[in-house]
Amino acid sequence: MAITFLSLEELNWLLEKIGVHYSLNELESLVGKRTLDYNQFLFFWGSISKRNSSSSSGNGSDHEQENDDDQTGVVDDVDEEADLAKAFNVFDMNGDGFITSEELQNVLSRLGLWDEKSGKDCKRMICAYDTNLDGVLDFEEFKNMMLQTSS
Repeated sequence: MAITFLSLEELNWLLEKIGVHYSLNELESLVGKRTLDYNQFLFFWGSISKRNSSSSSGNGSDHEQENDDDQTGVVDDVDEEADLAKAFNVFDMNGDGFITSEELQNVLSRLGLWDEKSGKDCKRMICAYDTNLDGVLDFEEFKNMMLQTSS
């Protein structure tokens, strides 16, 4: 199986689709390289989700956030959920509330992360996180997948 990489331009396109805006220079500074493989992309997504959640929850220090856990934790959870919902909608191309292996393949293809030889990988990725075994990912399954890969 050939390893496919995601360019910063493609990453920037995806981020803009979910409402996250960076310049290419900022992205290169954050990522530290010009391309990402699939695992690096998932790691980056997890870190960018956390960064956006924490930056929007206030500009206080870590100490202040520890003392304000009740309020900040709720804001972080809401922001994280909103970010995940935006990402989910990118993959749920027909808007039916589920991500099929075909939709996943389509998005990964547009991002340059899928080729003919890896077609079965999309089904395997869906099956790996499909807890109710219906062959598709609903939002909760997608959220669990993204939170698991980012920790």
